[in-house]
Amino acid sequence: MAGSTHTVTNQAPPLVGYDVFTADRALTAAVERHLAPRLHEEALEELSGLGRSCGSVQTQEWGAQANENPPVLRTHDRYGHRVDEVGFHPAWHRLLGKGVSAGLTAAWSRPGGHVRRAAAFLMWTQVEAGNCCPLSMTHAAVPALRADPGLAAEWEPRLASRVYDRELRPAHLKAGALFGMGMTEKQGGSDVRANTTSARPLAEDGTYELTGHKWFCSAPMSDGFLVLAQAPGGLTCFLVPRVLANGTRNVFLIQRLKEKLGNRSNASAEVEFAGTWARRVGEEGSGVRTVIGMVAATRLDCVLGSAGLMRQAVVQAVHHCAYRQAFGAKLVDQPLMRNVLADLAIESEAATTLAMRLAAAYDAAEGGDERERALLRIAVPVAKYWVTKRCAPVAVEAAECLGGNGYVEESGMPRLVRESPLNSIWEGAGNVQALDILRALGREPLALDAYLTEVGLARGADHRLDAAIRGLLTELADLGAAEGRARRLAERLALVLQGALLVRYAPPEVADAFCAARLGGDGGAAFGTLPPTLDLASVVERARPPAVA
Repeated sequence: MAGSTHTVTNQAPPLVGYDVFTADRALTAAVERHLAPRLHEEALEELSGLGRSCGSVQTQEWGAQANENPPVLRTHDRYGHRVDEVGFHPAWHRLLGKGVSAGLTAAWSRPGGHVRRAAAFLMWTQVEAGNCCPLSMTHAAVPALRADPGLAAEWEPRLASRVYDRELRPAHLKAGALFGMGMTEKQGGSDVRANTTSARPLAEDGTYELTGHKWFCSAPMSDGFLVLAQAPGGLTCFLVPRVLANGTRNVFLIQRLKEKLGNRSNASAEVEFAGTWARRVGEEGSGVRTVIGMVAATRLDCVLGSAGLMRQAVVQAVHHCAYRQAFGAKLVDQPLMRNVLADLAIESEAATTLAMRLAAAYDAAEGGDERERALLRIAVPVAKYWVTKRCAPVAVEAAECLGGNGYVEESGMPRLVRESPLNSIWEGAGNVQALDILRALGREPLALDAYLTEVGLARGADHRLDAAIRGLLTELADLGAAEGRARRLAERLALVLQGALLVRYAPPEVADAFCAARLGGDGGAAFGTLPPTLDLASVVERARPPAVA
């Protein structure tokens, strides 16, 4: 029998049993804003169903279990035969199956598909980010495969399937398939043109034999992989099936799994190709051009993933502070903590609003809108650079709001902290994004025109935003020796775009706080330094999840 000293008081209840979608006012507003009215009822019902699943005890337990039991590599069977298989905890398969059935790989061919998927992906990241990796790559493989209409016709239905089939067997015998990719090598990293993996043509047209290595191959139990290799005509994109059509295993030698800071549930491998069969995607020498659509789509998923992680970190912090008392009052009602929470909340809402705007641009571009396509060319690397970099400080500050509780593994906050740097590193780290922005500015004037048109829609609504736009135009007028200040330019482009979107779409108190702190110079280097004259209570209340029993 517990003594009176063990009576538990002044602890927040677990944040479970709620609808993650409807609790996120910025996300629900974005979905309603960017979807055609005829799609609202169906989409909101679908997303609310997924939101309830995301907030359930069972799904959150699966997320914890998948991270507590990371994948295990088995290179050989008991007789010494190579099998090169990765074993996962059952929770991983349950999560991946749920993600597939929720349509996280099925955006390209349905009305409003990118907005609907983006909202779902942002929520699903909050449950468990690791399984989002194969979901993202499967989704993003579609534009690359479309470089070969025959391959696209064969593989797209499998990738868009809502059936998760985990067995290794020929793809044509499966009800659904997942994709991975292997682009980088030891000696090159982001400089994929330094790749040394070779591709030797075989007798059958379009088929090759690959020899080489890949330093990072994500989701190695997938059914197919997009890889880059040097063909006679130059760097080329290839499709490598895990299992060949005749049922035999392709040569796919997994050397080891990476021991990563976060993303523990997901397998990232080093693999060797030694006479590996592959099918060419696109023309020889056009490898970078072929995969660029996949890269852009995965970069947007990095933005969505970071926005999801930020939202989960903030909602946990606000939830804790709404129940926890110190010095005679709830933390959420104390002016300094309210300032911290409001500062975190506006960062989270700015990330969500920008990410969902880009998803809407994808839908419009798929429908033939060239201005939206041009906007994506500059806004995706801008968002990838900035939003993913803001994720880590948000996660760390949110964990601190829980005090010592936030440093304890059971709170879930350390998992968010470990995951928070990932999206800034993957799919091109900060310098890669900043330099890509410079290329877009220098070579694609339509991209800058589309960006300026977008931010121009908010001119006149806030004097701090107007001043920031004028300052940005001054910087853009002189791009000489721009490489050394490319990060500064990327940051200004991101903040102005976020400010313009919030001024147009967010409640006045949110837009006011963002413009004051991020554009007007009224905020400090740390969170919790907003001007006290702002309506911080309303900002925090907007970010607050529903009360739980």
